[in-house]
Amino acid sequence: MFSEAMNEVEEKHQCQNPQSLVTLEMSSSGLHENKIFSPKRKQRTEASEPFTCSHCGKSFKYKCLLQVHMKIHSEERPYTCPQCGKSFKHKSTLKKHIRNHTGESQHTCPQCGKNLDCKSMLEKHIRVHTGERPYTCPQCGKSFKHKSTLKKHISIHTGESRHTCPQCEKSFTQKSTLEKHIRSHNEERPYTCPQCGKRFKRKIKLEDHVRIHTGERPFTCPQCGKSFNQKSNLEVHIRIHTEESPHSCPQCGKSFTQKHNLEEHIRVHTGERPYTCSQCGKSFKLQNHLKVHKKIHTEERP
Repeated sequence: MFSEAMNEVEEKHQCQNPQSLVTLEMSSSGLHENKIFSPKRKQRTEASEPFTCSHCGKSFKYKCLLQVHMKIHSEERPYTCPQCGKSFKHKSTLKKHIRNHTGESQHTCPQCGKNLDCKSMLEKHIRVHTGERPYTCPQCGKSFKHKSTLKKHISIHTGESRHTCPQCEKSFTQKSTLEKHIRSHNEERPYTCPQCGKRFKRKIKLEDHVRIHTGERPFTCPQCGKSFNQKSNLEVHIRIHTEESPHSCPQCGKSFTQKHNLEEHIRVHTGERPYTCSQCGKSFKLQNHLKVHKKIHTEERP
């Protein structure tokens, strides 16, 4: 079933790009790719200078890797699941998704039985059970489960924050993060809910919202069976079982399950009060405190 589904996808994309053919074969050991290149592409595209993304500045050794990366910044999703119609930016993501339909999963956690799509994902998942933190900050000695989390943490020490919002002057370490933030100032909302008319800036947010109307809860906790309409809500819920608190305060070390809770906590150290009453000018650390305060001016009592 899996090979038939992928063959349908491949036939579509071979027509779009006849110079590079990719076939998939199923064997007893799993899924394999056979890549066939035309004579025009015998040599790999490589240059003495790296290929750099014009959006975020990330560099790659090969042009083909840059082309794959550029899809992150684009809304284009050329790979469509033949069974449910869901679309993806990368072929590899589609392959992983199709396994949800076929039930195929070669990498199973020996502790909880959860199925993962690849060996690296299984290795990362196992750290939830073992508590292993193999990535250590060379400056303060703090350890992390994931390399990406360590990179973000190191920017706290270096003060690296090269990308600044021109409207509110908030700074970010990555250009792609700044671009997402700028949309919070931009009023453009091109994605509209067909049922209630609510508009969204990103397609994925519309997809999450539509589940409110349909009642669909496709994300299920493997430990207790509770279901959620958003993947992020499932990830937060799973931390109840694992007792994981991945967001740590760089000043006192206190940990939180959600990033916004850490951001609120950090204001205890900085004294920042970003929420200001437009009528009297009084400032607050938390948005909820400002809402309660405003009732004084409206004479509304809870």
